[in-house]
Amino acid sequence: MKSLPKIVRIPRPEDGLRAVAAHASQAEAFAASWIARIRPFAVRVYALRRRIATVAVILLAASLFVHVMFGANGMVVYKQKRAEYEMLRKQMDQVQQENDRYTQQIQGLKSDQTAIEEEAREQLGYAKPGEYVYVAPAAAKPAAPAARCAKK
Repeated sequence: MKSLPKIVRIPRPEDGLRAVAAHASQAEAFAASWIARIRPFAVRVYALRRRIATVAVILLAASLFVHVMFGANGMVVYKQKRAEYEMLRKQMDQVQQENDRYTQQIQGLKSDQTAIEEEAREQLGYAKPGEYVYVAPAAAKPAAPAARCAKK
């Protein structure tokens, strides 16, 4: 049967400074072993610190570039929104022109007798004595094409 490792009791603050001083050599040995393990890696990182910093800056710049170009409010989205804005602006101008034309037509029908007479003739088909009203024949509806299905 395996023997269990000896459990080391960590001294409590009540034990006082003497108990901590008694275990100081063990703590120093533990710290020295970790330093011996980590030192080659730390020396290598220190030697490559400029390259590591350069790579970190390049990665940061690349990530910022990607965010600025393709992020939620990036340039691609900005250009799409700008094109949508221009399209809506043109539609708004067209609707405004149509609205102005209707407003002028309404004002004309409210005040101008010739405009009222012209509208009545056009919509109701009225004519002055001696005038003829020509009515275009209604467009004939095309016949529905016969379904040509082959049954198997």
